Amino acid sequence: MNYLLDTNILLIYIRDEATRDFIEKTYDPFGVNNNPIISIVTVGEIRSLAKRNHWGKKKMALLNEILGEIIIADINSEDVIEKYAEIDAFSQGRLNERPLSKSARNMGKNDLWIAAIAEVTKSTLMTTDNDFDHLDIEYFKLTKIVRKKNI
Repeated sequence: MNYLLDTNILLIYIRDEATRDFIEKTYDPFGVNNNPIISIVTVGEIRSLAKRNHWGKKKMALLNEILGEIIIADINSEDVIEKYAEIDAFSQGRLNERPLSKSARNMGKNDLWIAAIAEVTKSTLMTTDNDFDHLDIEYFKLTKIVRKKNI
């Protein structure tokens, strides 16, 4: 199975051992039968966060180890760009051929890229956020993780 990990899931792997252990036992995204994927956008987000929070060598080494085990999906493809545009229109209730059954919402631009990658790679999106709830089933399967501690 393909698992697209949202940025907050990477943070869990770095900062929250209890929730990380729960994810590993329950979903095993790094297991031999699964493909852990992140968007290149997530790489930018996590590196920005690391710089802003002055992560030390230990955290940076762990981040780089995790990044070395993950497939990093680029956004520079026509399929991803088209899906980005479609999901944006859908989220705002402006996609005629696929009406939104809930209230319209403006998604963050990085979240749109992450959602587009999840759809194109046929991945289950793993996140702690509610930002993708309206896309569950419509575009991809969503796995919501509840943190064991506040990070």
